[in-house]
Amino acid sequence: MTAIKGYIGPNRRPGELGVHSVDRFHFFVPNLAVAQSFYGEFGLEVRERDGLLSLNTHGHAHSWGTVGEGPRKKFGHLSFGAFDEDIERFSERLQRAGIARLDPPAGVDSNGIWFRDPHGVLIEIKVAPKSSPDEKTHFGFVSVAGGERGALLRSATPRTRPRRLAHVLLFTPNVAEAIAFYTGVLGLRLSDRSSDNIAFLHGIHGSDHHMIAFARSDAPGLHHLSWDVGSVDEIGAGAMHMLDKGFANGWGLGRHVLGSNFFHYVQDPWGSFSEYSADIDYIPANCDWPAGDHAPEDSFYAWGPNVPEDFVHNYEA
Repeated sequence: MTAIKGYIGPNRRPGELGVHSVDRFHFFVPNLAVAQSFYGEFGLEVRERDGLLSLNTHGHAHSWGTVGEGPRKKFGHLSFGAFDEDIERFSERLQRAGIARLDPPAGVDSNGIWFRDPHGVLIEIKVAPKSSPDEKTHFGFVSVAGGERGALLRSATPRTRPRRLAHVLLFTPNVAEAIAFYTGVLGLRLSDRSSDNIAFLHGIHGSDHHMIAFARSDAPGLHHLSWDVGSVDEIGAGAMHMLDKGFANGWGLGRHVLGSNFFHYVQDPWGSFSEYSADIDYIPANCDWPAGDHAPEDSFYAWGPNVPEDFVHNYEA
């Protein structure tokens, strides 16, 4: 007799308290029409809702983030997803740590837990389905035999459509304090770092090498949003499409060292970046990743073009 398989839940590290996903981000820009054009051309599904833009990936019902209009570009808040049975434990942890609970921002309908990190970034922990992957995301490369054409004609190349949000990189005034807070309070774990310049953190219930990262700056701010795609060809096709649409500033093609992903960054009209990313390292729930502290030359990129002068400039500072 063939056994009927029941529902298989998401990965979970037994007995440990930690958020499982970056659920949603929010930031402000001076012009929503410009944002709609940029993110639509980048390959996202952009929806208007209640005066905000919602950023979705095609074929995925989840809204990965929202963009509002304000006098200048400014990062708003970051929401993390947690399992239902862990919310009360997070509430108790915040109380023990003396971290003040806050009301949600005006206009945000939420029953999550709101508070600020040591540098003023507004954070939410909420009950949400696990949107971080439960296994390494598929990466494709197809070769052909002799006598066959390997590449599509450029006119026949499909648009690049990111599959999901991969990670968020934020600027922070103190990388060491950010590591301590996000590991001690949110239950993330350090994947790798380079002194007090940059750090990468992963989720304990199975996630990419990093779901959030921090780079040193004078003030908080958004450096980039990273979006997962399925191949180097998709990265290249996305980069060429953005170039054709007038978004010429960026960095790539290259390959990172920490995380190992192939990348191309496209600079948005406000100085931050959106990244096409493929084949990032994956850390399963049962894996104790050996976090390292790496020299600068071993922490940035394995190969790629020269880095733009303003790549690590914080336009929100």
